[in-house]
Amino acid sequence: MTVEFAEDERMVIDLVEKFVENDLMPLEKAVMAREAAGQPVALLPEEEAPLLAKCKALGLWALDAPEEIGGANLRTAVMLAIQERVKSTITPFIIPPDSPNLHMLQAVATPEQKKKYMEPYARGEMKSCIGISEPGAGGDPADMKTRAVRDGDEWVINGRKIWVSNVPKSDFIILMASTDPAKGARGGITAFILEKGTPGFTIEREIPMLAGARTYEFTLDDVRLKDSQVLGQVGQGFAPMQKRLTVRRLEMGAMCVGMAERALKMMCQHVQQRETFGAKLAERQAIQWWIADAATKIHATRLMVMDAADRQDRGDDVRTVASMVKVFATEMAQEVLDNAMQSFGAMGMTRELPFAIMSQRLRLSRIYEGPSEVHRMVIARRTLKQWG
Repeated sequence: MTVEFAEDERMVIDLVEKFVENDLMPLEKAVMAREAAGQPVALLPEEEAPLLAKCKALGLWALDAPEEIGGANLRTAVMLAIQERVKSTITPFIIPPDSPNLHMLQAVATPEQKKKYMEPYARGEMKSCIGISEPGAGGDPADMKTRAVRDGDEWVINGRKIWVSNVPKSDFIILMASTDPAKGARGGITAFILEKGTPGFTIEREIPMLAGARTYEFTLDDVRLKDSQVLGQVGQGFAPMQKRLTVRRLEMGAMCVGMAERALKMMCQHVQQRETFGAKLAERQAIQWWIADAATKIHATRLMVMDAADRQDRGDDVRTVASMVKVFATEMAQEVLDNAMQSFGAMGMTRELPFAIMSQRLRLSRIYEGPSEVHRMVIARRTLKQWG
């Protein structure tokens, strides 16, 4: 299918494209140097501050937040087109706020919670993260052991979370915990809002990941939260969590398109200049087939992403489609990038090009937000049910 963008939507997308080219791309050299030195791949405060200020000045802020709190309320297709462009660079930057948690808050937060957490989050005044995975239950959130037990008008929470991004910078954490282990995902998981500095919350360690990323492990030792910090209904945390994961999985599809197209562009430019054995690489059939396959698969993936966006905006259940997008897009981009690296020869193996970070990010993407194997299992299960 083809998604048509209105003139004002196209203007926003073009504005983002220019921002990426003029402001984010020039920072790539510094980002690559940090990764090569084993440092976190993150922007320094003096680099991030002017980017945020420019976004604010350009109106690139709260793009999918509701209009009543100052957002632009852009539809999913536009947001994914923006994501495609922002993720074509290895410079780590998110136009505030990070969408998945915003959508989870918007879906189930009380009016008081929206005022206290969602509105400042949409304005870029607060940061957040989400704690789902646990040691031994990463790919099966329904098996989580972190337990929340009611004690009067409070909840006492004990447990451990791992692979959580952005913990030290977060003002609040959306925390998933089991409130009825016997029910599991069908009425036994509850979401809570855990504020920074809550007694009993301890960051145990920082975990270096591929591509210079960092995740964290934290513990919860008799953490006490009020009923007002329950996000949504007690026992009904799994569905809004899945909604949040679906938003991220569609974003990942757009991210993969952006990275794959960047790699294809670099490969096309290189092979038309590089000569070996008296002929340009672009004249070799193997290279031509890499290019043809890349262009075809990028086109197919973009269509998948835009179709999912259109269904999401119509209110359809896109969980299965989002799983398809995540599996297909991550594996497509990995293949395109690997061939692009091969076409550059030894230079493609260096840390002087963005390929190294892109490749590691793509390898990570086949694990986080659900491993490819779990998504294939889910797709197969639902397809069998459909035709059963």
